Amino acid sequence: MELKQTQQVTYTARSRLLKHLWNTKLLYVLLLPGLAHLVLFKLAPLFGLVIAFQDYNTFLGISGSEWVGLDNFITFAKDPYFLVLLKNTLLLAGYSLLFGFPIPILFALFLNEVRNALVKRFTQSLSFFPYFISSAVMVSILYTLLSPQTGLVNRLLDVLGLQSIFFMAEPGWFRSLYVGMGIWHSFGYGSIIYLAAIAGIDPHQYEAADIDGANRWHKMFYITLPSLSTIIVTMFILNIGNILSVDLDKILLMYNPSIYETADVIQSFVYRQAFASQGFPNYSFGAAVGLFQSVVAMVLVVSANSISKKYSETRLF
Repeated sequence: MELKQTQQVTYTARSRLLKHLWNTKLLYVLLLPGLAHLVLFKLAPLFGLVIAFQDYNTFLGISGSEWVGLDNFITFAKDPYFLVLLKNTLLLAGYSLLFGFPIPILFALFLNEVRNALVKRFTQSLSFFPYFISSAVMVSILYTLLSPQTGLVNRLLDVLGLQSIFFMAEPGWFRSLYVGMGIWHSFGYGSIIYLAAIAGIDPHQYEAADIDGANRWHKMFYITLPSLSTIIVTMFILNIGNILSVDLDKILLMYNPSIYETADVIQSFVYRQAFASQGFPNYSFGAAVGLFQSVVAMVLVVSANSISKKYSETRLF
């Protein structure tokens, strides 16, 4: 009797599940393209990471190449160039986070205070424009502006009686140029999520503040900014995950051997290892370095999420 009841309950649950799937079939059809993209281009390539533990031979393939364990990781850790790469990567990512993360928040806060709707829309649209310019075009503009012979910046320095600077060949200028260009490129687009969050704030809070005599600064600091705290913490944790991921396109377009001292990062090193112009590319070593970077980034995200969970109510997972 008990067995019969259990079978009946299982049958009923299965029927409900099938009925639910049938009623929501269109939603699952919409899900299929995204799911296929995730599997084909995000999850399936992960199996290729096994070459990080092999002495990969292109002719033998993954199944025929010799397993070397952690040798590629040990070789990278013992490389005298390792600390230079790690320092450059952390400094570039750290400066981008330090100077680039607050700019979209500040822009959204101040843009929200603009009362003229036409000026507000025009400013917001204008701020998006750099995001749609490709990295190649941006770097070309940068080269043109900073050219030591005909660049606008060096012409201004000449007018002021100062010596011209070959910015793109000076190691000391690379980090400033990279971070500045990154901020200009993405601050408008990055502010969208904060503007959307501001639009969702209950207007009754502002009306109550008006009755209490609050001015715009008071409302910005005591209503708008606290209302954004959750999304700010979430975005900060997500940015921590990318702290070792710099914009490789920009770096490859901007750097040259004369500024490797400050411009060469882990990703550009991986690129040179995997696509060396001389001899056979060292795919295994490049994969090992890339995997090391991903593991460190994952540890940083988990740590940041744990700290946020401990000291605030906001967390990513």
